[in-house]
Amino acid sequence: MDGSIQVYYGDGRGKTTAALGLGIRAAGVGKQVIMVQFLKCKHSDTLAFLKKLEPNLQIFRFAKAACAYSDMNNEERQEQLSNIRMALGYTKKVLDTGQCDLLILDEILGLVDYGIISMEELNSLLDAKNESMDLILTGRIFPEELRDRVDCIYSIHTEKENNAKILTEPTN
Repeated sequence: MDGSIQVYYGDGRGKTTAALGLGIRAAGVGKQVIMVQFLKCKHSDTLAFLKKLEPNLQIFRFAKAACAYSDMNNEERQEQLSNIRMALGYTKKVLDTGQCDLLILDEILGLVDYGIISMEELNSLLDAKNESMDLILTGRIFPEELRDRVDCIYSIHTEKENNAKILTEPTN
């Protein structure tokens, strides 16, 4: 059975959540799921909760910064580039070994947006995917060069945002 490549992109919230939902669903039916997160800040209470789903669903975040890449100064960005390269190396290893059924590359499209990797490097990663593996890519901007390479494209945009933090704020 051939695996698919899906993309969740746009300026709205929920791209990571949608990808993670598919990951949880896949893990629930016995699939091995790995998510590699790029350009995210290191602290997240959600990650601690999701550790309960290991080993079926594993999340790797190589970031060491306390803030998102877009909020970093040039010095912090340079430091973060080595962490991003480690994450890309790990991603390549996962693809080469076929160590999971579903690989989620969260915010990988942002690496192209920021010029951290080229379209050629992204295509090289896609080329390394074995036929049966499913792959999900997320990011804000969809590179049109990928259109013929992917099976499903989901555009997520915010139409209205009022009190949207209700679901993400802890309850007392």
